Parts: sequence; structure tokens; C-alpha cells
Amino acid sequence: MLIAQEEDHSSISLLAEVSRTITNEDDINKVLRLVLFIMSENMNMLRGMITILNRDSREIVINESFGLTNEEKERGRYRIGEGIIGQVVKTGKTVIVPSINNEPLFLDRTRSRLKVKKEDLCFICIPIKAGTEIIGTLSADRQLEQIPKEENAKKSKGDKGQKDMLQHYVDQLSIIAAMISQAVRIRQLAHEESTKNTQDIKTSEKISKRKSPSLEHSEDTISEAERPANIIGNTKPMISLFKMIDKIAKTNATTLILGESGVGKELVASAIHFKSRRSGNSFIKFNCAALPESIVESELFGHEKGAFTGASATRQGRFELAHTGSIFLDEVGELTLPVQAKLLRIIQEKEFERVGGSKTIKVDVRVIAATNRNLEELIREGLFREDLYYRLNIFPITVPPLRERKTDILLLADYFVEKYNAASQKGIRRISTTAIDMLMRYHWPGNVRELQNCMERAVILSEDNVIHGYHLPPTLQTAESSGTPYTGSLQQKLDAIEKEMIMEALKRTKGNMSRAAIQLGLSDRIMGLRIKKFDIDYRKFRI
Repeated sequence: MLIAQEEDHSSISLLAEVSRTITNEDDINKVLRLVLFIMSENMNMLRGMITILNRDSREIVINESFGLTNEEKERGRYRIGEGIIGQVVKTGKTVIVPSINNEPLFLDRTRSRLKVKKEDLCFICIPIKAGTEIIGTLSADRQLEQIPKEENAKKSKGDKGQKDMLQHYVDQLSIIAAMISQAVRIRQLAHEESTKNTQDIKTSEKISKRKSPSLEHSEDTISEAERPANIIGNTKPMISLFKMIDKIAKTNATTLILGESGVGKELVASAIHFKSRRSGNSFIKFNCAALPESIVESELFGHEKGAFTGASATRQGRFELAHTGSIFLDEVGELTLPVQAKLLRIIQEKEFERVGGSKTIKVDVRVIAATNRNLEELIREGLFREDLYYRLNIFPITVPPLRERKTDILLLADYFVEKYNAASQKGIRRISTTAIDMLMRYHWPGNVRELQNCMERAVILSEDNVIHGYHLPPTLQTAESSGTPYTGSLQQKLDAIEKEMIMEALKRTKGNMSRAAIQLGLSDRIMGLRIKKFDIDYRKFRI
């Protein structure tokens, strides 16, 4: 009876948190993503997926996921009746697979479970309905060994306790599926409209080169052909950027990439080159601010033997190496006026001389430049040539800062966690709710580069396969940066960290205070005092 009450308390806590998320968040994509994160924290879910049926193409695709990489997510496509997910959409009935190793219908289309013990992995798939119509599925998998044996023993002998536990998860997932059905319906309509728009564009291009203005200026949809493979983002500013990259890449025009430091200007330059007709040729990068002025000219244009002390042999410059390809000049605003004059000539005339030489060299190079400085202001100060500015500014393209694409933060964070998981041979499974809140509140002055460094640090510091708030840099933990003014004392801040650590330990141990105390290096007595001090109800962590 007591266990049943504890399970009810835990379920109510989980469903209340899901309800608050759905009520308080307007961004549908973020709602579904956060719901999966909440499920992962409260249900110890290894992976979770929300799939949506496209009624036009009859294809079922993964719309949001937890524990899957972008590649794995993209592979998760099914037809109605195909595999377990296809069967659930076809029949509208829940499927419980106690062990995926013994289920031939479990296709693992995402190939995300190749390195796990399949006999210990259970899979639950719930239909998502709008009225009587099946519009998608909510599924989750977790290790059977994570179900506490002592709870099974208290329930009954043999496998009945395990079956009861699985049914408990099914009940929770069924309620959550009903709660998110409206959000999934909205995503279904948007996905179908996006697919229809893409097909309409392709059809209209075959019939006529004229495009409908409403489609040409749409910022909400983008085809896979337009999306660069090396840049992550789903927000409107990024979709607009992707469309501009796709248009610019098809030309040979000089391009100027603008944006704050750390937004990914080099990635944009790379995307332009590799989507262009020059993609099979050289892509040469040069940072104009990385070297002293005396060396920059030699690096760009090369030098003849004996041109200066130390020039023991003739050397090709970056422009010669980039012949028939592209050259990316980062921080072009840092070039001195004499070098700017030579750069202007090579852009206009496609020719130059090496340092110390008199022979004119012809090159066919596409110039892609970037800067985080205001070139018009530099022109007024006499530090940048106006004629060079107009030659570079033929196709300006601005990369949005991270604070203007907040909903991409979790996508990027997941990507970097996966990257540094592999590099550090770690097994980070999730980012805690506290850490997610801190990531979303922060204003990111260093943009994507700062987020990358932040996640690398967090992966290295984590010792329990979870990224907590205290693993993030101090800049994210201050009141000013997070947008949560705090006037408490040092002791209050330490208490907040201590409470978070205790709650995380209780989550890991399913509310077992003794095991949590051992993990934290505390005695049972001290653990009891801390639980009382912070008014923590350990029973709600039991599942």
C-alpha cells in the first residue's frame, strides 16, 4: 500500500511538471523537447521519441527525440504497419516489449542500440491520438536492471513485479501522450504543410522559373537540399541564413560574412564553398589578425627567393594555392591599408605579384571575407578603404547571434555533448533541468564558440553521466548572467548547490536515502538532517 502511494506521488509530480511546461511554453518544438527531458529525469529513460504521421506521404518520422543523434533521428523513418512504431500507428494499440532482443518486429531503424545489451532493454510505444485519429507515437526504452529488485520483491514473486512496473510506465506515458496530443497535431500540420510547400516549389521550378512570392519569402520551411550539412539550427533566423547560403553558393560573387565573434562565420564560408561548383577544388583559410603585418603580405601573395632576410626559397601564397577554388579571409577588417590595396587589385583584376617579384600572376579565386567589426565605421575613421568595402560587400550575409536563436541552444548543446562524449570517452546521458534552465537564461556574449567550450568543460567535470548546473562555468551561475537576481548570502548559495546534489542523488537511487548518502559520502544521520533541513520529500523520487 505504501509503495503504491509513493508511485502515485511520483506520477503526480511528473505529470504536474509536464503540465506546467505545456501551459507556460509557447514554442511547440520546445514543448515537446522539454517533455522528453522531463521524462528522462523522472523515469530514467535511456531514449525517447515522438514520431508524427504525415498523412500525405503516409510516412512516420521522428519529430523530437532524447538520447538520439541527428543522424540516428534522421534514420528513424517508417511506413504504416512497418515495425513496432508502424504497427502502433496502424492499430492504435500500445505495444510493450520487455526485451527487444526477442522481438522480430523491433527494427532499431535508428541503429542507436547497437552497443547495448538488447536482452536487458525494454521498449514501450504509445499511440498519440487526436480524437479517434492516430497522429503519431510516444515511445521510450530503459534498462530492465534499473527496476529496483527490492520493490519487485515487495510487490510479488517472480516476474509479476516487473510486469506491474512496466504497466506503471505505460500508464504514465499514456497520460503524457494525451497531454501533448494538441502540440503534436500542430507539428503534424506544420510538417505536412512544409512537405507540401517543398513539393510545390519543385513542381513550379519545373514548369516555370517564376516563383510565388509567398513561397520565395517564406522563412518557415526549407528543403534538405538547402540546409548545409555542417551547421545546426531550426529557428527562423537560421532558416533565412540557409536560404541565403544556398543562393550565394550558386554564384562566383565575392561574399562578405558579418556577425559577432563566435557565431560560426567560418562554417558559413565552408558551406558556401562546398555547395558551389568549386567544391572539388581548394578551400584555403587565412586569419588576417593572426600574424604580424610584415608576414601577412607574404602569406597572402607569396614571395620570391631573397625578397627579404630569411626568404631562402620562392614560396607560393594563399591566393596561388586557392587557384580555381575559394579563399576565406577571416577578420578582414584587421588588414592594413597597403595590404587592402593589393587585395582590391586581386579582386578586380584577378592578378598580383609576389613580394620581391615583378612577374604578374593570374589566378581564378572566389573571395569569401568575414569580420565582426563595423567596416563603415572603420571607413569613417580612415582605417578601411571604401572601394574595397564595396567590392567585398556584393553579397553581404549576416550570421545571427546565439541569443536570437534560443531554441537552437539545446540542439547545439546535445551535439557538443555527443562530440565530447566520444573525445573524452565519457557516457553523458542527459543534461539536468537546472543546467538546461541556466543554458536558456544566459545571454551568450561569446555565442556558439562559448557554448562549445562550456559543454566541453561540463563533459569533463561530470562524474555521474549527467551534466548538472554546478558543472557549468561560473559566468552562467551568476545572477547577472542568468537573469535571476540573487541577493542571498554565500551560505544560501552553498545550500542551493547542496540541495541540488542531494536531489540528484535521490533521483539516481530511486529515493533510497541510504544509497544516496553513500554516493554523497554522508552518514545516514547527516543525510536525514539534510533532508529535513531542505524539506525534501524523498518518497517522490521512488518509481
